[in-house]
Amino acid sequence: MAITSTGENAAITPEYQAQTANVNKNVLGKDDFMTLLLVELQHQDPTEPMDSEKILSQTSQLAGLEASENTNKALANLAESLKNSQDFSTVAAIGKMADIGSNAIGHDKGNTTSFEMFFPDDIESGNIEILDVDGNIVSTMPLEKNPSAVYKFDWDGTLSNGQDAESAVYYVTASYNNPAGEEKTTRMGAYPIESVKFDKGNTLVKVGSNYVPLESIVEIY
Repeated sequence: MAITSTGENAAITPEYQAQTANVNKNVLGKDDFMTLLLVELQHQDPTEPMDSEKILSQTSQLAGLEASENTNKALANLAESLKNSQDFSTVAAIGKMADIGSNAIGHDKGNTTSFEMFFPDDIESGNIEILDVDGNIVSTMPLEKNPSAVYKFDWDGTLSNGQDAESAVYYVTASYNNPAGEEKTTRMGAYPIESVKFDKGNTLVKVGSNYVPLESIVEIY
């Protein structure tokens, strides 16, 4: 036995110290209960031996504690397995489209507001449209002939009437023709997923030139 005395100055062997060095002293595990039970049996009064029902009760508690520990370990393993499965599923989304659920930009009067848009078709001609909260087109920006890709644009806040846009939330869409003359539309907020990054337990996906948390994506298609 590692515990050689139950007195106030009980001696603790080096072996017992080594075994318990990394144990959380605030939590009793099944090994602690077994040690206490054995010590109790060792030092019981021979004239008044421990009640067998008490022993059975403590043994039952020990079995319940061990079952609880095994369940917690199984749940932890399951959670880790599910996380790895989710990570793999996210990697499989590379090349698909991600929708962040909003095409809104916040514009400050007198400043330039930058944003990115993805064009799924080659651009022959067209316009970017800036809309107010009522859905009215308040400004347009001409599109140049370019292949399908994600492009960055800068809006200086000039409205179609020549005035400066007030500080507010605006929405960005685009209407354009592809080289075949077909009319196409797109909007800010939908981009192809280019890569996936795992950082300190967080899953980030690259849309446009930015990495955004996976939970900010409302749809992958």
